[in-house]
Amino acid sequence: MKTDACILPRELAAALEAGGCQLIDVREPVEHAESHVSGAKLLPLGQVEARCGELDKSKPVMVMCQAGKRGAAAADKLRALGFSDVRNLEGGILAWKSAGLPCATGSKAVMPLMRQVQITIGFFVLLGSLLTVYVDPRWIYLCMFFGAGLMFAGLSGFCGLAMVLAKMPWNRVDGASCSKTSCCS
Repeated sequence: MKTDACILPRELAAALEAGGCQLIDVREPVEHAESHVSGAKLLPLGQVEARCGELDKSKPVMVMCQAGKRGAAAADKLRALGFSDVRNLEGGILAWKSAGLPCATGSKAVMPLMRQVQITIGFFVLLGSLLTVYVDPRWIYLCMFFGAGLMFAGLSGFCGLAMVLAKMPWNRVDGASCSKTSCCS
């Protein structure tokens, strides 16, 4: 359902074509490098307060993320910082792609962050299970730790493991591969 603080993908495409608005992508650099809307300024959610001075308060600000949750959080932060016209892309870049709108990709091919999270959790659950059976039953706590982490991520929308993996060397995106308007320095 569309709310006043949201914008639908086709509405955003029309607004970008008409000009006069700013689009910020609040995902992590590795996510942005995988796929992004051309002209979107990368401003990760954790940097919104520190870098909001890079935005023009007199122009509408359109916010996007992967599926909409981080975008909504960023829009709330921007409103609290004095931005009056802020709208979140409903459904994030996933909805943008579903609407058949064009996306740009970075020059560095990186395994999607969600797959990295799934592989990491799967590995540690399997390892914990094998260690529980063959070494010591207390290794079950490793499985429980990752199970609890998955539940927390599902309930809160925050995945600490994804944030850690996004900072790993293989996920580093160098600023030289992207234009100044679409990546942070």
